[in-house]
Amino acid sequence: MKAREIRPAIFWVGAVDWDRRTFDELIPLPDGTSYNAYIIKGSEKTALIDTVDPPKEDILIEHLDNLGINDIDYIICNHAEQDHAGAIPRVLAKFSRSKVLCTPKCKAMLIDHLHIPPDGITTVEDRQVISLGDKNLEFIHAPWVHWPETMLTYLREDKVLFPCDFFGAHLATSELFLTDECQLYESAKRYYAEIMMPFRPNIQKNMERLKEYDIKMICPSHGPIHEHSEFIINAYREWIADEPLNIVVLPYISMHGSTRQMVKYLVESLAEKGVSVKQFDLNDADIGKLAMSLVDAATIVLGVPTVAVGPHPKVAYATFLANMLRPKTRFASIIGSYGWGSKAKENLIEMVPNLKVELIEPVMCKGMPRQADFEALEKLALTIAEKHKGLKNPAGLEHVPPKL
Repeated sequence: MKAREIRPAIFWVGAVDWDRRTFDELIPLPDGTSYNAYIIKGSEKTALIDTVDPPKEDILIEHLDNLGINDIDYIICNHAEQDHAGAIPRVLAKFSRSKVLCTPKCKAMLIDHLHIPPDGITTVEDRQVISLGDKNLEFIHAPWVHWPETMLTYLREDKVLFPCDFFGAHLATSELFLTDECQLYESAKRYYAEIMMPFRPNIQKNMERLKEYDIKMICPSHGPIHEHSEFIINAYREWIADEPLNIVVLPYISMHGSTRQMVKYLVESLAEKGVSVKQFDLNDADIGKLAMSLVDAATIVLGVPTVAVGPHPKVAYATFLANMLRPKTRFASIIGSYGWGSKAKENLIEMVPNLKVELIEPVMCKGMPRQADFEALEKLALTIAEKHKGLKNPAGLEHVPPKL
């Protein structure tokens, strides 16, 4: 993709990574990603906002050359992570008089992570403004969205927000302004679930701060540009809301069929009682979709067989993931089976200190489930349905994006 002008004197100069399939060797990228960088040409000075991941730095330099950029006054570093800042050394080598602007915490990280000389970095304060002549950039410190040094940059005259990872999406596309709203909504929600959800309280605070700004366009560091800012802002308001939806998430593994029978019974019983269930067989589940389901869920139920007296490793991994993501889930339970003895229930409970949930009595059966076990599952379903009373039904919210 070539560099593109997205507003007068504002250019996208990033790189699309069509083939990348994991991020941080952890997060699945079924649709690739992009590393968005932007050039702003003021009447007196030029600024580059963000760079790209180091393997794509040749593309960034080519874009700058094709635009005839001979000088860059400021390199705005909103975030020190390598997919944003990794090409800064290459840009500084080409534009040696450039000054890197960032938060004080970001300066220390750039020195440690990229060995950028300290005298080439200037720190900026929260709400500080710099002039490019006819354009002014305001810096908004947003710690822990999602790193401690994060900041956002607001272009006052054009009412454009460059929010770093905030409002982003891992999605490779040739469209800078994606017209498929359903695809954009899903990719943005996956991104929020996997990366931003653990920092929901911080995001809530910064969403309040952003109400002070007139934002017409949002240019994130990953994924499509939001030409209509209301779309992604309204979506985030749904995701960060304190009230969960009438959803149970049920990740499970079954080794010899016992746990699968229990899962089948519980899912059918919950459905009869009007509770929406998202079931994931962890043998081949998309972990990103599991994370997405946790964004709205009121309850998580873990389906676990016993391995060497403890929980099956794949269920333990899903439990660790849920604890790390810190969803707004209110209730939790465990169902599963064992052969002669089990500490699976106790082990899993110990693994979720970050989840502020009420534990509903687990159901663990010895061998294949009997009538008494199914009766216990029926009681569990009734309890969950009672706990969910008053919660909004997810119908129409999961796949339909907010109106523009």
